[in-house]
Amino acid sequence: MKGRYDTAQTGRTGSTVSFHDVDYVIQVKESRKTTVNKYILRDVNGFFSPGMNAIMGPTGSGKSSLLDVLAARKDPKGLRGMVLIDGQSQPADFKLISGYVVQDDVVMGTLTVRENLAFSAAVRLPRSVSAEEKADRVDDVISELGLKSCADTKIGDEFTRGVSGGERKRTNIGMELIIKPSILFLDEPTTGLDASTANAVMLLLSRLSQRGRCIIFSIHQPRYSIFRLFDKLHMLSQGETVYHGPSDKALEHFSNLGYICEEHNNPADFFLDVLNEDSSAVQSVTDIADEAQENEDTMERGFRKESGFGIDNLKDSLVEQYKKSYHYSDMQTSLSKLYDNYRGTEDPMINQAVYPTSLFFQFLYLCGRNARNIWRNPRVSTGQIFVSSVFALIVGAIYFQLDKTATAGVQNRVGAFFFIAMNMLFANTSAVEPFIAERIVFLHESASGFYRVSAYFLAKITADLIPVRFLPTAIFATISYWMLGLKSEAASFFIFFLNLQTSTFAACGIAFFIGASTRNIGVANLGIAIAYVLMIIFGGLLVNIASLGAWIRWVQYLSVARYCVNTLYITEFKDKTFCDPPINNGTSQLCIDGNEFLESQGIDYSDWGLWQNQVALVAITVGLMFFTYVRLLRMPKLK
Repeated sequence: MKGRYDTAQTGRTGSTVSFHDVDYVIQVKESRKTTVNKYILRDVNGFFSPGMNAIMGPTGSGKSSLLDVLAARKDPKGLRGMVLIDGQSQPADFKLISGYVVQDDVVMGTLTVRENLAFSAAVRLPRSVSAEEKADRVDDVISELGLKSCADTKIGDEFTRGVSGGERKRTNIGMELIIKPSILFLDEPTTGLDASTANAVMLLLSRLSQRGRCIIFSIHQPRYSIFRLFDKLHMLSQGETVYHGPSDKALEHFSNLGYICEEHNNPADFFLDVLNEDSSAVQSVTDIADEAQENEDTMERGFRKESGFGIDNLKDSLVEQYKKSYHYSDMQTSLSKLYDNYRGTEDPMINQAVYPTSLFFQFLYLCGRNARNIWRNPRVSTGQIFVSSVFALIVGAIYFQLDKTATAGVQNRVGAFFFIAMNMLFANTSAVEPFIAERIVFLHESASGFYRVSAYFLAKITADLIPVRFLPTAIFATISYWMLGLKSEAASFFIFFLNLQTSTFAACGIAFFIGASTRNIGVANLGIAIAYVLMIIFGGLLVNIASLGAWIRWVQYLSVARYCVNTLYITEFKDKTFCDPPINNGTSQLCIDGNEFLESQGIDYSDWGLWQNQVALVAITVGLMFFTYVRLLRMPKLK
């Protein structure tokens, strides 16, 4: 960010964020046919200079919305107004060069503190920065945040105990400090922390702000030891500003309005009590109301004691009183200077943000992180291998060395193929988890410019398909094929192996798409179960497809099970005859011609008929992967 604004309030030189006439409107449904506009933010103005800048207000007042607007993370639809950085338009890469710490901690639990910071340094710092310099940057952040004692400790997850809540929060902050941002945004940085830990985190932020950083954060109800760290306070009520100015002048402002904070009362608690009108502090409002009866402007806004002094009227009164204060006039003067500077310069060309690292480089580091995550949390991969081995032994034991009789031989092959197709589908239901379990991490990191969506997607499916899907399926195919006693030909085994792999990938494609389309694991499991059951029904296993009506027969072309079973049938039954042993004198013998059996099932057993099933499975896989990628692109992230 070019240019710096030296502010007299803090005496520090650094970036200044100013916001001018900001409105944020969303559409809310009143009924099925009508929608109304709801103002989340209305006519919000102000500026934040280097130091500790707090956005406070009751729940639902618009704190997080204002923070997101300033950080350029809000959907521009419904957003009006202007945000300037040092009196200039926000650069296209603002999200890449500023820091943003979300309310919920989002770091990989299987990695250590140092490894998480090293990943941020690897993908967010340009390639021109050497590996030694990146390592030094990581060490500097660890030292700056007081994380030396836990630097090589895993963050921890639901299975593994790791660092404390405060250390986890500091690691999140460190992920952003790696790029040395001059502006750092934090959404409710004390959420989930005990009072002592919250105080330690805020003291850390205060020290960072004293080095010239502009720290902007939303916070609900801090204790006094935290409140006194604030340099500037922006207070909201129902989306409108009721105070913007030095934090140590806020009590004086409200005192001038007749709201007296009791001795030993926490100012933050007092302010919220006033805004919520739920304590004795608000009782002095009636005195203000009596005096306001004589003011025509105030009476026009409905500020009447006898009509009841509700929260809406209270908010309107506080907004009007703030606009009459010297804090408002001082703020407008500073904003005018920044806006005049903006009008005196040309807007920078707004181009697409440029990532500091290439797609391939990001892909490699994401693959490395995913591999390390799988290695340190082997429950999924080893569990998948164990389950595949067990099911292969089960099907092999039940249908061991299938005979070639017309009665048992054909029936048992049909049963074995049904079991195999079922396993290829339902053994991959766990593929819904990758995009759900890391959803929050992905949304935050992609929004902060860690990596491209394409790099994340390619790395994720590579890390999941090869170790977690390909290897277990290979083990299942190898064990089951020879135990079943199918054709002892290398070509037949190769087709069997290929068929099971393509069926597995297609089933994973379904799971990936469903996992990327919902954030709830229960809904995802229900959706994938329904999809798999329908595929089994229309796979030719439970009903003869040729006997179905044309109006519903088309569903078969979407069934992974159908293509899997068709390939198994063709490989085993084509040009093969199954005969029962001769009865008594050897003149009566039941035989089933394999080709006739395939024709009765409506299966094309030509060479093209065989390979078109594999082409269809590949097409389904590619199509579902594409839709999964599109779904990831449509999630809120870096524009």
